[in-house]
Amino acid sequence: MTVWSTYGLSDLLLFSPQTYYRLFELANRDAWPLQAFMLPMGLALLFVLVRRPAWQGRFAAAVLAASWLWVAWGYHWRRYAAINWAAPWFAAGFALEALFLIWAGIFRNRLLREPISPALCRTSVVLYGFALLLYPFVNPLLGHGWAQVELFGIAPDPTVMATLGILLTSNRKRPWILMIIPVFWCAVSGATLWAMAAPNALIPPFAAILTVLFLTVSGKR
Repeated sequence: MTVWSTYGLSDLLLFSPQTYYRLFELANRDAWPLQAFMLPMGLALLFVLVRRPAWQGRFAAAVLAASWLWVAWGYHWRRYAAINWAAPWFAAGFALEALFLIWAGIFRNRLLREPISPALCRTSVVLYGFALLLYPFVNPLLGHGWAQVELFGIAPDPTVMATLGILLTSNRKRPWILMIIPVFWCAVSGATLWAMAAPNALIPPFAAILTVLFLTVSGKR
């Protein structure tokens, strides 16, 4: 028992921080020129969040589902699996979330309907906008270089946090089934970053906690 108590999260890492951040560079290289397509789609989805046109739900579901599928294959399966034995399970989870989004958002049109309050809408836009426009600057600001930038639709963290922003204003029947995998990933990512002593380790868990808290409070009203 004394021996196990000396272990920390960093002792459980299967890779070095340099290897981990190198994955984003490789994933970006593999995805090119998909980045040139995902940014306009992400900006269009931000417009949908603000203006809420009639076709909002299905468009949001299509963009998010495509993003989750790409991250499942392009990041987890092709790259992360080389250094983490759990990555194929992460890939399966991301693919499953994409199917959930297709079912709930495209077939049942349950996304971005009946906003609960202006506060939820503002929080949704802020969280989504942060994931899309600001989170890509985190790695370069931490000294990892622009080649290792994390982008919506390419890397898991901004994709997951952007999805949480969308789910904040899904419908009055709180979208808990769609929340499980994003919240789980935020915990996994936060633990991984914490083990590497990354300054941004608390950002994904904070996004998950914020979303769950807002949905829980709004559901009691």
